[in-house]
Amino acid sequence: MAQHSVRKYAVAEEPVIVVVDDDKDFRDSLGGLFNSVGFKVKLFGSAAELLEGELLPDMVSCLVLDVRLPGLSGLNVQAELLKANTSIPIIFMTGHGDIPMSVKAMKAGAVDFLTKPFRDQDMLDAVMIAIERDRTRRKAERRLADLKSRFERLSPREREVLALVTTGLKNKQIAFQLDVAEITVKAHRRHVMQKMGAQSLAELTKIAEALDIKSPPS
Repeated sequence: MAQHSVRKYAVAEEPVIVVVDDDKDFRDSLGGLFNSVGFKVKLFGSAAELLEGELLPDMVSCLVLDVRLPGLSGLNVQAELLKANTSIPIIFMTGHGDIPMSVKAMKAGAVDFLTKPFRDQDMLDAVMIAIERDRTRRKAERRLADLKSRFERLSPREREVLALVTTGLKNKQIAFQLDVAEITVKAHRRHVMQKMGAQSLAELTKIAEALDIKSPPS
């Protein structure tokens, strides 16, 4: 790999870069590159070693994966991870440029497909994209989990009001549909806004969309 200008990357968390390559010297070289810019690294010599161990820590991470490995190939590993619903951004490496292979990998969600030898900076750029993708995904998953938890704390009536309010119905229309007083709807609506942490109807509507809340039949 080419020389690179060493610089530390400012990160909110300490991401882990998981490297799988059967060439020990190359694997160690990559590990040194990532360590030099402040990343934690886990190194594996084969797909089997990767899949049999504790694959990934529960933190921001990405997988730098050689395509041609003894036994299970890199593309097979990608397929296994997808099958197991394990979401980790993957950067593929190969010593042989193979366009159909790279297209297949990218269609399956790979971040990049680098042909050896590549510039250190190209690898670091790809890793930063992968790390940011994983960070964004994890943030979205935490947000959704929080919304689901909030929704679970709503009463059955509050859930009905939430579903109806976010379809654009007025309080009077909701009261008629639920056969309750309008003032009751207003109270439920206020509680829903508070419990879901919404500051406006527009925000509440986005929350309903994220939770895939459907309007109850009229």
